[in-house]
Amino acid sequence: MNPSRTVLVLGAGVGGVVAAHYLRKLLPPQDKIIVFDREENHLFAPSLLWLMIGDRRPENISRPLARLSRKGITVVKGEIEKIDPTSRTVIVQGKSYQGDAMIISLGAEYSDEAIPGLNKAGYNLYTLSGATGIRDAWKTFTGGKVVVLTAAPAYKCPAAPYEAALLVDYHLKRLGIHSKSEVCIYAAEPGPMGTAGPQVSAAVKQLVEQRGIKYFPSHQVTEVDPTKKMLRFANGTEVLFDLLIYVPPHQAPKVIREAKLISESGWVSVDRHNFTTQYSGVYAIGDVTSIPLKIGRPLPKAGIFAHAQAEVVAHNIAAEWSGASERKTFNGHGQCFIEIGHHRAGIGKGNFYAEPLPAINIKAPGYRWHLGKIAFEKYWLWKWF
Repeated sequence: MNPSRTVLVLGAGVGGVVAAHYLRKLLPPQDKIIVFDREENHLFAPSLLWLMIGDRRPENISRPLARLSRKGITVVKGEIEKIDPTSRTVIVQGKSYQGDAMIISLGAEYSDEAIPGLNKAGYNLYTLSGATGIRDAWKTFTGGKVVVLTAAPAYKCPAAPYEAALLVDYHLKRLGIHSKSEVCIYAAEPGPMGTAGPQVSAAVKQLVEQRGIKYFPSHQVTEVDPTKKMLRFANGTEVLFDLLIYVPPHQAPKVIREAKLISESGWVSVDRHNFTTQYSGVYAIGDVTSIPLKIGRPLPKAGIFAHAQAEVVAHNIAAEWSGASERKTFNGHGQCFIEIGHHRAGIGKGNFYAEPLPAINIKAPGYRWHLGKIAFEKYWLWKWF
C-alpha cells in the first residue's frame, strides 16, 4: 500500500477551495488535503456589489468552511504565523504542519493605512464590513457627492469600482435622490480595465459617462481628511465628498513577505503555465501571484483566473504522485461580468495570454448577462459547499 501524502492549501478563497476539491477527487483516500484559513466562512466576493446596495444579505453570499469536511477535506481555522517553503511547513496557532506539496492561495492583503486617513473617511468596497457599511450609509444619505476611489493603479477585480459607480447611480434613482446627488470616479489608473485592451477600456468608460457619472483618471490620492471629507491628490487637486467608497492599495500578505517568497514585483513569481515556484513542491495561484504579460502589465487579479489555475495545479500534483505523464497548463483565458444596474450586465471574455495584445471581447449589457451572474452566484455556493 502506498504511504499517505499531504497537500497543504493555504487560503480558502476561490483558488484554495477549488484546488482542495479537485485534489480530493483526484487523490486516493489515504492522502490528506488540509486547508488553512483565518475566517470561518467563505465569502462570494463578487456579490459584495449587490450587498452594497441592499440586494443581498451577508448570509446569502457566504458559506461555512467547516462544510468542506463533509467532502473529506480537513479545515484548520487560524492565522498562518509562518511559512517555510523549503520544508513545505506552516505554523498555525503555534502548531506545525508539513506537507508533501503546498499550494499558496492567500490572496492580496489590503493596506488601507498606506493612504493617511483613508480607512477613517470611507468604506472599503472589497470587504464584508465595508460593503455592509455602504449599505447602512444609505439609510441616512439624503443626497450629495458620492466618490468611488481607486487608491492605487493596480488592484484585483478591475471592473469592480466601475460597476460600483454604475450600481450606486442606479440605487440613487431607486432611493429617489438621484437629482440631489452626483457620482464621481477618481481613479489612480489612466483608464478602466487597461489590461483588457483599449477597446474594452473605452467601452467601460462610455458605460460610465453615458450615465452622467464624472470620471477623473490618473488621479493618485495622497491623503484623505476625514473631518473635512476631502481627498487630496498628487497633482494638487482637492475634492470634497459626502460619501466615499474606495478600493484600497494591495500588497502580498505579511506572512508571504516574511517568508521571502516575493520577487521584485512585490508578489510571488510563478511559471505562467503551471504555477510552480522556485521551491520544489510549492505552487502559488490567484491574487498572491504576479504574471507579467507582453504588454508590460501583469495578468489581472481575478477569481476566474484563480479557479482555472487551481484546476491546473491540482491535476498536476495528482499526476505526479500517481506517475501519470499528462500535465495540464493554463492558457490565459478568462471572463468577467460587468454589472451596470437596472437588472443588466455586460460580459468581457477572451485570451489574456494572446500577443502582442490580449484578445478580449466585450458583450453589450443586457438582462441575459445579469441573469447569468445570478445563476453563477447560486451555482458556485451550491457546488463547492
